[in-house]
Amino acid sequence: MSGLEKMLVTAYSDANFQTQVGDAYSVWINPTSYSYKFGIQYNNRQAQGANGPSPDFNKVGPDSVSFELLFDATGVVPSPIAGKSAVPDDGVYSQIEAFKALVLSFNGQIHSPNYIILSWAQLQFRCRLQSMDLNYTLFRPDGTPIRARMSLSFLGFNSEQTLAKQATKASPDMTHIVTVVAGDSLPTLCYRIYGSSLYYLRLARFNGLNGFKMLVPGTKLRFPPLPRLAP
Repeated sequence: MSGLEKMLVTAYSDANFQTQVGDAYSVWINPTSYSYKFGIQYNNRQAQGANGPSPDFNKVGPDSVSFELLFDATGVVPSPIAGKSAVPDDGVYSQIEAFKALVLSFNGQIHSPNYIILSWAQLQFRCRLQSMDLNYTLFRPDGTPIRARMSLSFLGFNSEQTLAKQATKASPDMTHIVTVVAGDSLPTLCYRIYGSSLYYLRLARFNGLNGFKMLVPGTKLRFPPLPRLAP
């Protein structure tokens, strides 16, 4: 019989998840459940006088995973810290601070919190922390917290290179042809195709546009693979 598998939380300092920050964090107690939320975003194309909306697909929204972690230093659950006693002197404080350092604290090298991979059996989720709600529920007589619950939400993350590959369906030679409709803009179209709106000026030059603010409905725009968009 296989041993208990703990959820691992691994931090990285780059969007391609190549440079690991410290050791992977093994949670104190596995969550009893987690929720995985999918999102799809639509444009509301309801015509004037129509009885109802006719939403058109815009893009697949970001996934999110949320769950609750329990930290317990009452002695009921052995300490996950190697070589430490079952009841740490500072209760749950050190374990919570170590977890916060990985997922929440500001990383000065990248000017933001770290990138995170959650690993637990079939759950392999690349993400960044979206929210953390910490609730201390039990204390020693001196006020040291010995039990806490932490509600967490993580937002799915893919690098721009990964999103671009997905947009081109893994074909480096595929060029998208998009017909402009009312309400479209180059930044939003770039985000839809490439996963980032930062390429709109290059795309305007590529398509020979004099400007990017006013797009004429019915105009056909070419969205080439990113390497062909000259800086």
